[in-house]
Amino acid sequence: MTESVFPQLEALLPHVQKPIQYVGGELNSTVKPWESCDVRWALMYPDAYEVGLPNQGVMILYEVLNEREGVLAERTYSVWPDLEELMREHNVPQFTVDSHRPVSAFDVFGLSFSTELGYTNMLTALDLAGIPLEARNRTVDHPIVLAGGHAAFNPEPIAEFIDCAVIGDGEQAVLDMTEIIRTWKAEGRPGGREEVLLRLAKTGNVYVPGFYDVEYLPDGRIGRVVPNRSGVPWRVSKHTVMDLDEWPYPKQPLVPLAETVHERMSVEIFRGCTRGCRFCQAGMITRPVRERSITGIGEMVEKGLKATGFEEVGLLSLSSADHTEIADIAKGLADRYSDDKVGLSLPSTRVDAFNVDLANELTRNGRRSGLTFAPEGGSERMRKVINKMVSEEDLIRTVATAYGNGWRQVKLYFMCGLPTETDEDVLQIGDMAVNVIAKGREVSGQNDIRCTVSIGGFVPKPHTPFQWAPQLSAEETDARLGKLRDKIRGDKKYGRSIGFRYHDGKPGIVEGLLSRGDRRIGDVIRAVYESGGRFDGWREHFSYDRWMEAAEKTLPAYGVDVAWYTTRERTYEEVLPWDHLDSGLDKDWLWEDWQDALDETEVDDCRWTPCFDCGVCPQMQTEIQIGPTGKKLLPLSVVK
Repeated sequence: MTESVFPQLEALLPHVQKPIQYVGGELNSTVKPWESCDVRWALMYPDAYEVGLPNQGVMILYEVLNEREGVLAERTYSVWPDLEELMREHNVPQFTVDSHRPVSAFDVFGLSFSTELGYTNMLTALDLAGIPLEARNRTVDHPIVLAGGHAAFNPEPIAEFIDCAVIGDGEQAVLDMTEIIRTWKAEGRPGGREEVLLRLAKTGNVYVPGFYDVEYLPDGRIGRVVPNRSGVPWRVSKHTVMDLDEWPYPKQPLVPLAETVHERMSVEIFRGCTRGCRFCQAGMITRPVRERSITGIGEMVEKGLKATGFEEVGLLSLSSADHTEIADIAKGLADRYSDDKVGLSLPSTRVDAFNVDLANELTRNGRRSGLTFAPEGGSERMRKVINKMVSEEDLIRTVATAYGNGWRQVKLYFMCGLPTETDEDVLQIGDMAVNVIAKGREVSGQNDIRCTVSIGGFVPKPHTPFQWAPQLSAEETDARLGKLRDKIRGDKKYGRSIGFRYHDGKPGIVEGLLSRGDRRIGDVIRAVYESGGRFDGWREHFSYDRWMEAAEKTLPAYGVDVAWYTTRERTYEEVLPWDHLDSGLDKDWLWEDWQDALDETEVDDCRWTPCFDCGVCPQMQTEIQIGPTGKKLLPLSVVK
């Protein structure tokens, strides 16, 4: 019997900030009897409760696993440094919030990484759980440490800390893994840890880094990656769930006890994106597009609202306004919930997909907050390079519609440091913001028009056409953004109406190091963790100097440095650390798209045009699944 650690934990809670986040017992959480289950999962989003609880990925897997007979899943989140210190002092291990059992007692410890900046939090959790940091030091009695999420498409920097990784959609993957583990346990765990990992690896869908050797060339580049066991595949494939209507999760969304970053119920209306933005890893690795039907969405919203009591529904996807039936979905939901004052939201709207009818439906029952658009590049030329086919005329026309219909605030999102970018490209962001304000004042007749410009640093990501691109250094990024800031502030007529938010270039360099790193970066991550690195995704906890010191201490032994991983351009011949992980995208197609970017050539969306041979559909035996279904979202009749 695995005992709850809550009695020991409870004594510590009066001494920490926000103790409510460690208590559990949320509406729709599940606690299954420990003894009645033979496979037990601990799921972690390696960040604070307020960020981790609303995470759709973890919420979906939690429900998918708990629906299975004989399987339980519980959740754990990163503990803040104040509680970490007390847990170490009083020997309280990393625990789940559902039944407060030690994470080390579970069969699988699954971590979902949407960003690489969660890696130090993983090491903290492993150490608090009493699980050896290095996979090779674990015994048959330790959990299998599994990585998933978008960052797992290049798990090489954390290869020594994880037992395995799953790339792609997790729903079916976790069920398949569960059956393999269940069988192995029923047989008496033959061959120990090595055997169960071998069984998982032989499926071709689970990557076990320990079963692969990396050979390096004298200049530091990778020579090749080779399996070191027979029966282990040379390449590991991603999972793709087809027909989202068959996976209507979460059916019972969790309702947090403490305030979280998203206070709403979310429904994923489609998965994948073929707009082909060259910087966007999420769009590339989640192909093909798979839409949920209008009726499937309606059912999920209805059940979710009943189960949670939320008053806002987020319609999630990478580009929600691209759903073939988005107008009918928005109108149907607004009609259905007009008496209940349930608000609808799209996280970010494409400029060319926005229209005032859609916007009015989205705000009919809720509040009229600001609108967010993401032109990404400041100049027309940059938008061609990144394949974001939005003209300035499109943007001005769209914001004119918004301001003319009562909106007062528009947020524009851009990136700095994109390939081939110059100072001039970035300074044009200021011109665009001025034009937006001027148009807003003109069409509304008001002067209280606001436009916020938000800028993030560009980080090249694996499995994108920009995976070969050099990254802009932190110093150059800061200098470029400084010029833009001065330009906006110096504008006497419009400057005060333009909000300007940007991140300095330093976190982007660390993210770049981790996103395109190989196994040698594991030493850096460990050194950062050992010197106190935690919550690197939080500005107040992030330390650039700590990362640079760790890199200077560990990387010279390998003959490489931070610049080698970040600001260096790669060649076509180079073996990339993730080449043996198959996202379905043909490497030659990605290279050709990179050349198109350098030539400023745009490529259409294959949803509406002939196939461009990216490789995903034939290779993964998948296909684009889109509507329209022709169905309408009828109001639900009241059953007496």
